[in-house]
Amino acid sequence: MDEQKVIDVETVDIAEEAKDKAKSIYEALEEDIMNAKLPDGEKTKLLSKLIKNRSRQVNIMLVGSTGSGKSSTINAMFNMEVAKVGVGVDPETAAITKYELENLIIWDTPGLGDSIAKDKQITKAIIGKLNEEDAEHKPLIDLVVVVMDAASKDLGTSYKLINDVLVPCLGNEASKRILLGINQSDVAMKGKHWDAVKNEPDTVLLEFLKKKAASVQARIKEATDLDIVPIYYCAGYKEEGGEQCKPYNLTKLLYHLLLLIPQEKRLALVDNIRMEKDNWTHDDHEEDYMEATEKTFGETVLDSLWDGAEFGVEVGGKALGIPGKLLGGLMGGTLGILHGIFRAFGNAME
Repeated sequence: MDEQKVIDVETVDIAEEAKDKAKSIYEALEEDIMNAKLPDGEKTKLLSKLIKNRSRQVNIMLVGSTGSGKSSTINAMFNMEVAKVGVGVDPETAAITKYELENLIIWDTPGLGDSIAKDKQITKAIIGKLNEEDAEHKPLIDLVVVVMDAASKDLGTSYKLINDVLVPCLGNEASKRILLGINQSDVAMKGKHWDAVKNEPDTVLLEFLKKKAASVQARIKEATDLDIVPIYYCAGYKEEGGEQCKPYNLTKLLYHLLLLIPQEKRLALVDNIRMEKDNWTHDDHEEDYMEATEKTFGETVLDSLWDGAEFGVEVGGKALGIPGKLLGGLMGGTLGILHGIFRAFGNAME
């Protein structure tokens, strides 16, 4: 990544602090290519694609009101420990904290809604970041995740941010670059509506969450004509002093995040997913999000590197549910990593 001198950004290089790092998806792909029974020319072609793919970075920006759980969401989804926002930064500066985890870059913005003056500073910083370009002169930020508080009755700050900042900055690509997350679903209603044993809402709370998501979707549709479906979830990682619970619907959030990331960049997420069983096993059961996520990663490998595996042989499509062809003997290690994203630690902990 080109060196940038940005005074309002604090950088935390998580990658350098990683311990006992396992084989990366890129290393598995390179190994599979080198071991494949293919002409040297075809291997060179595939390795060239892999090198280009590996150089790409995913840039995700998180925005939302104070207390909505942006940092908790990062902690729950990705293999990183998040420092407190604003530590070591001049309080008069609207600082955007940058977290690096190899090819995954997280831009965590300060919470909105504390004061008009502070919101203006933060908004200015967000607009500036959304207008930055990468080395290929494409928008730097691939995706903006708007984190809302399910327990809040006043989401005006979030609506204003979406209507007056994100949509104007992103233009025609807004619907493809905004993900709406309604966090803290476990405390969305007063009373005992969360089943702590099953780690899921009861029927009353579930219906409330569905209506909340539908209401948010309708209001944004009315104001912007964008039809964006919010994902209700619970990051599980509470702020200091808060009650700890397990994540809920996090796999659904990851799946929809993955669909919005440009295909050629999706592999950057594989090595950075937090590998803890409880983070991914509780959801609303509307779909098998684990299987859908694995399939999407698998299709990304085939389409972005191997052009749909035109050199391949038929396989039953059972490994990841991928129809069509896979390269004969080419994806052994890669498939193992992809299939193990969720299943490996899940089986190990049962």
